[in-house]
Amino acid sequence: MTRFANPEFLLLLLIIPVLVYWYLRRRVHSEGALRYSSLSIIKGIKKPRSQALRHSLFVLRLLALALVIIGLARPQSGQKEEEITTEGIDIVIALDISSSMLAEDFRPKNRIQAAKAVAADFIRGRKNDRIGMVVFAAKSFTQCPLTLDYGILLSFMDDIDVGLVDDGTAIGLAIANSVNRLRNSEAKSKVVILLTDGVNNRGEVDPVTAAKVAATYGIKIYTIGVGTQGEALYPVDDPFFGKRYVRMPVEIDEKVLQQVAAITDGRYFRATNKKSLEEVFREIDQLEKTKIEVKEYTRYAELFPGWLQWAMLLLVLEIVLANTRFRKIP
Repeated sequence: MTRFANPEFLLLLLIIPVLVYWYLRRRVHSEGALRYSSLSIIKGIKKPRSQALRHSLFVLRLLALALVIIGLARPQSGQKEEEITTEGIDIVIALDISSSMLAEDFRPKNRIQAAKAVAADFIRGRKNDRIGMVVFAAKSFTQCPLTLDYGILLSFMDDIDVGLVDDGTAIGLAIANSVNRLRNSEAKSKVVILLTDGVNNRGEVDPVTAAKVAATYGIKIYTIGVGTQGEALYPVDDPFFGKRYVRMPVEIDEKVLQQVAAITDGRYFRATNKKSLEEVFREIDQLEKTKIEVKEYTRYAELFPGWLQWAMLLLVLEIVLANTRFRKIP
């Protein structure tokens, strides 16, 4: 990007055609005439090269003048730079890995596989946010601490499966563990996305109590209840007949999940299939947008010294030629 800091000086370039007109007019009026009886001898004389180049001194002077004028206009070369300021969000995804997450009402896979796939897409769509993962059944533990390395996070997510801990649903412990991961965070926004398909039946911490603790640290909790309405098919390993399916009622403590979300200024969502779960995560993604401020500025470098140097070289060349090759003898 190039600009002129003082473009008004470029108007001086209008002097150049005026000087050219003056020079040509002066040449016409300064020509003389001599009378010869015969021009036969003169016609045989070749014109010297110096005569063809006799106007070069004037051209050099005009070029030098043009370069000086351009230099006075201060040409500058600019380089655009951006200063990006982000206010990242710290997010912990708390995922239920109890045996009920094997229910196959989230076709083509079960609940746990659908939840992992949708959460992975959510993670890939974030930028500048630290994301961690907590899993829970009868107990809760941190699968991955807060990190900006989404590749590592997704690798840890691949290892998640039902049966890593004793069976049960400790929602309160999951919230407490997530709060512990976020309580020392200096992020402007701290969020927990808790996904479960059951009722809190294990752990020493009540979900509502844990939510109140989260609220004191300014942590917002989005709760998601996953499972179809009514009954769902659960796989059962029968020692005699092998794998078979049984229908079991879907029991989600929506009242507690709504209360947890309300206490922390979050929201409760219900997902009855994979498509609706994807819509839930898209909505959360829109609700929790990272603030990015971009300041664009241009840094300019002065170019006029180069133009003036060329002007000086042309002037020196004109002076040297005027006193040597094109020197006039009175």
